[in-house]
Amino acid sequence: LVNRVVSHLVQAIRCKDSFFSSIERYSAGSYYERVKISEPNEFDIMLVMPVARIQLDESDDTGAYYYVSFKRTPKEKGWMKFLEEDGKLSAFKMLEALREIIKQEVKNIKDVEVTVARKKAGCPAITLQIKNPPSEISVDIILTLKAEHSWPLSTQGGLKIEQWLGTKVRRDLRFRSLYLVAKQNKKEKVLRGNTWRLSFSHIEKHMIHNHGNSKTCCESDGPKCCRKGCLKLLKYLLEQLKMKYPKELEKFCSYHVKTAFLHSCVTWPNDSDWHLGDLDHCFQQCLRFFVDCLQKSQLTHFFIPQYNLFSLEDKARHHLLSRKLIYELNNGFPVFHE
Repeated sequence: LVNRVVSHLVQAIRCKDSFFSSIERYSAGSYYERVKISEPNEFDIMLVMPVARIQLDESDDTGAYYYVSFKRTPKEKGWMKFLEEDGKLSAFKMLEALREIIKQEVKNIKDVEVTVARKKAGCPAITLQIKNPPSEISVDIILTLKAEHSWPLSTQGGLKIEQWLGTKVRRDLRFRSLYLVAKQNKKEKVLRGNTWRLSFSHIEKHMIHNHGNSKTCCESDGPKCCRKGCLKLLKYLLEQLKMKYPKELEKFCSYHVKTAFLHSCVTWPNDSDWHLGDLDHCFQQCLRFFVDCLQKSQLTHFFIPQYNLFSLEDKARHHLLSRKLIYELNNGFPVFHE
C-alpha cells in the first residue's frame, strides 16, 4: 500500500515540476533496517534531490546544521526560485513547493484514502495518513539533498568503528555521498527555515545490515548474534514507556536509543560479545549504557562528536526517564507484560 502511494506521488512530482524531475526515493528508518517493532504503521521515505557544487556554512556550534549555497550559478535555473536574497538555499521554500504538489496529487490517488497531515512546528517531514482499516498508516516524506561533497570537519572524529567494523569500512563509508535534510534549527537567532541538517540514515542502514565484526555474522551459514534483537528491545521499551507517560517523555525518540545502541556496538566490538543466547545480558548491558547517558545528560551524536543529542535544559526529563528505566531493569520489565 505504501509503495503504491509513494510511487504514484514520485511520478507525479517529477512530471508536475521539471525542477523536481531528478528526485529519487530512498527508504530509511526502522522498517527498512528490519528493526521495526510492533505494527508496521510508520514509514520514513526520503525524497532525494542531487545537488552539485555547493558550499556549506555552519549555522551553530553543533556541527550538524548548515546553510547551503551554490559555489556558482547552477545549470538548472529552477534552483533560483528557492534562493534567499543572500544566496542561501531555503529549505522552507522547497518544502512548501513539494507540499503543494503532494496536497494536490493525493486527490488523484484512486481506491485508497490519503490525506496530508497538518504541519507540525519544527518538523521537517510532510506526513501522509493512509487509511487502512481498521487502522491508519503514517508516512513521513523527508526532503533531502544529496551532494558529492566531502563530509564536514565536524564529522572528523565521529564514526569510531575501527575496532568494530574496521578501518577500511570506515574509510569507504566516509567516501559516500553527503545527505542533508530540510530541518529548521531552533537555535537560529531569526527562524527563517533555511537550515539543513546532516543526515546519516543511509550509513546507519548499512551498518545495521552489515553489523558483524566478522564478515559472516548473521549470514545464512554464519553465526547468529543478538545485536538487532537488542536494538528492537530498546526501542520497544522506550515506545511502551512513552505510551504510559506521553507528556513527560515526548522529547525522547527512537533515534536516541539507536545512537546509544551504535555506541554500544563500538564499546563491545566483537561478535563474541553478542552471542544469540546472551540476548538478556546484552540488552541489559545496552540499557545500562543508555541510562548512564541519561544520568550524565550526555548522548554524543555518533557521527558528530561535538554534538550532544541531550539538551542540558532537559536534565529533569533525562533523570525521570533514567529512573523509569532503572525501575524496569530491577523488576523484570513489568511494562513488557502490561
